[in-house]
Amino acid sequence: MTIGVVVVDDQALVRGGFRVLVDSAADLEVLGEASNGAEAVELVRASRPDVVLMDVRMPVMDGIEATRQILDGRHDGGPRILILTTFDLDEYVYAALRAGASGFMLKDTPPDELLAAIRVIAGGDALLAPSVTRRLIADFASREIKPAGSADILNSLTDREREVFGLVAKGMSNQEVADELHMSAATAKTHVSRVLMKLDARDRAQLVVIAYETGFISPS
Repeated sequence: MTIGVVVVDDQALVRGGFRVLVDSAADLEVLGEASNGAEAVELVRASRPDVVLMDVRMPVMDGIEATRQILDGRHDGGPRILILTTFDLDEYVYAALRAGASGFMLKDTPPDELLAAIRVIAGGDALLAPSVTRRLIADFASREIKPAGSADILNSLTDREREVFGLVAKGMSNQEVADELHMSAATAKTHVSRVLMKLDARDRAQLVVIAYETGFISPS
């Protein structure tokens, strides 16, 4: 199946560059472009893409608010949103992750890595491993005030699921979780799926946010 993509950026040249790149892949197709967050919200509603490449700093409506509006109340999970930023520690990315973004990449990421990222996001996974992502997540978490009583949502997890949850929150892939806990990758994937369901999380990025905000793990 072809993966539908919407490109959101206030710079026409940047949007054009991403369009050419995405359309160069046989399994990807750009469904439309938006120059600000407000346009993005309307375009996503009309085109129903699988993935949105979302800039952060834009006029009229920024990428954070656009992400929040696109995903708010979507029982089907909505499209996956990949934040594209110029700075690897852009403070706005923290808020974007909380709004439901599935990950982020730098705008100067090599073309083949960006295409791979789109496929990963479309597949329902989160982009948590490349370069500075773990450092960004930890820095994000250290700035947050953990809400009292929020750890109660973890009571539904079994001991094994809590182990898996903790490893995923540190940025481990299914295979890394499997190796750490001496289980098959398929079993690890099953545990991750159950944790996602029980915590009502959209993807692994949301599990990381939940883990830090509840105090289940602490930045190190």
